[in-house]
Amino acid sequence: MTTSFLRLRQICLVSRDLPRAIDDIQSIFGVSLCHRDDAVGKYGLENALFPFGQAFLEVVAPTRDGTAAGRFLDRSGGVGGYMAIFNCNDVERRKAHAESLGIAIAHVMDYETFFGIQLHPRDCRAAMIEFDRTQGGDALDGPYHPAGHNWQAHIKTDVTRRITRVEIESPTPDDIAAHWSAITEIPLGPDRTLPTPLIDIRVVQGGPRETLRALHLDVVDAAAISRAAEARGYTVTGRSIELCGVRFDY
Repeated sequence: MTTSFLRLRQICLVSRDLPRAIDDIQSIFGVSLCHRDDAVGKYGLENALFPFGQAFLEVVAPTRDGTAAGRFLDRSGGVGGYMAIFNCNDVERRKAHAESLGIAIAHVMDYETFFGIQLHPRDCRAAMIEFDRTQGGDALDGPYHPAGHNWQAHIKTDVTRRITRVEIESPTPDDIAAHWSAITEIPLGPDRTLPTPLIDIRVVQGGPRETLRALHLDVVDAAAISRAAEARGYTVTGRSIELCGVRFDY
């Protein structure tokens, strides 16, 4: 019998300027672009994926008016934390569970080696939730369909090791923490934390909007990140910068 697993594998941000985001993310955090997926063009988007250790940061950008990602960015007041993408091996069961909670399924992705569902952002609140499965992808160093065929060769950890935590801000943090715990079936830990084997989620007091507001990084050289960020025109506050409307703490 296969043991089920769930891990927060990928964070997706929205940007109005993808070329700049690509250059900034690689230059500041010392990571490498591993994949661009032409298939997102049918949604009026372009994208880029970067391994942060064995998890991923994706940035998408609208290429036309009227896209869901563009409307999201308008509603969020420019905060680009768009999706939390969970890798698991029981997508069908999680789909049924979400529907039992009254969560609408916004999109189903069914390819030869990949199956995933995206939950409606209105029902998720703060950010869209996705559950997906790649054939042969149970191992962290195995295939991961969204990142292309050779993502492992692009891992660079000499400046930034990994994403350790994402933060969701809400004016009612206890409420949304319980909501995400119910959707993901992750027991709520201390300080409104939902732990996963790769990236933890923490819900904090904030507002007035519910947003995926911050990423916390495990880094090798914080001073190098600060220097690179300042050289590219970013304001560094302590060990923190804001990129794609999301705070990166390192």
